[in-house]
Amino acid sequence: MNLHHLEAFLAVAEELHFGRAAERLHMAQPPLTRAIKQLERDLGAQLFVRTTRSVHLTTAGQALIGPANDVLEGCRVARSAVRSAGRGETGLVRLGFAGPSSHLLVGDLSRLVRQRRPGIELRLRSTTYANEALRSVIDGELDLALVRWSVRPPEIAQRVVAEEHYVLVVPEHHRLAERETVSIAECRDEPFVALPAAPGSIVRETFIRAAYEAGFSPDIVQVASDSWTLMALVGAGVGLSFTLDTAVANVPRDRIRLVRLAEEFTPSYARLAWRRDAVSPALREVLLASEEALPTPEHLVGVEVP
Repeated sequence: MNLHHLEAFLAVAEELHFGRAAERLHMAQPPLTRAIKQLERDLGAQLFVRTTRSVHLTTAGQALIGPANDVLEGCRVARSAVRSAGRGETGLVRLGFAGPSSHLLVGDLSRLVRQRRPGIELRLRSTTYANEALRSVIDGELDLALVRWSVRPPEIAQRVVAEEHYVLVVPEHHRLAERETVSIAECRDEPFVALPAAPGSIVRETFIRAAYEAGFSPDIVQVASDSWTLMALVGAGVGLSFTLDTAVANVPRDRIRLVRLAEEFTPSYARLAWRRDAVSPALREVLLASEEALPTPEHLVGVEVP
């Protein structure tokens, strides 16, 4: 039994005439008759009662109409799904990101993908550090990630979507809270709260290096697993936090103040990263949507950012 046999059966069942059914299927009548006989042999049942004047369905033939339609409709759905996937209209794209600094970017991209390509599922995965998401893209566990890096992996393609700046966050009544700028050296005797030490913790590594260059080893009195907790600890007066302006912008700012740093730190850049050899049509469509949802900052268009 194959699909052509079922199509032939349904045509005869609806027309109750072999000649008209053959015309409908754009075929000669003898091959149609052979197809019906083959289907009857395969099923072990007679499907039609034929006389010189009429054709009627048997009980077995009547029972086959529903399942035959279901099979053919399932095949039509399968063909449509495959064509849609090939055009990037449907599919799965796994997107990784780290921390609140990425949340607005993820939200803007998700909204536009939903509007443009509702058949694409954007599956989100949050990590503590962007380096974890980047490693998952390299390993093929994610298709796309919002990342930051100090060295670009050769197998990764990327586009800058945001420029970020390092800032100091202090309790609202701290002695530095009303300052417009402050240097790292002025904080040598202050306690700090920070994210855990781990490979790829670019913000923490930048902070430690800046403190060493200012002549001191920072006193990290409390480690927290995420930026929300860090800001709560700062608000409670546990310590200061060296972080990114985008991270502070996306968390509650009760009882804290943001102060610009006097040092001219090289900005951090948030990037969309994906494998150079990626061939997914759905990923292609998400990347196209990202160019509108998350455009490269104007002053960085055409600029080679390390």
